[in-house]
Amino acid sequence: MTKGNYTPQDLHAQTAPIAWQELEKHFARGVVVRVDSDLDLVEVATCFANDDKPAAEQWIAAGQVQHLDMQTAKDWAARDPELWAVVVAPWVIVQERRRESGR
Repeated sequence: MTKGNYTPQDLHAQTAPIAWQELEKHFARGVVVRVDSDLDLVEVATCFANDDKPAAEQWIAAGQVQHLDMQTAKDWAARDPELWAVVVAPWVIVQERRRESGR
């Protein structure tokens, strides 16, 4: 596939759970992008893969998509939450899953 031809189905197939311990080395390289839990991880990854700058810039400006900061990294290391990721080289796009109420 060439840049600009990725579908949500393509990226959904590449999305998987990941432990903080696996992400830590990518964080050290500065390539982890955090996606707010209000957004759809696959939609964001698809926009990154297809170089959809207007959508990405809107989420970045709203603070919904950003490089993983040190405070969040420390929090994730301490709590080991449920994280899901998809690689859109060079980025590792990650989202913490919300706990459903009643679980």
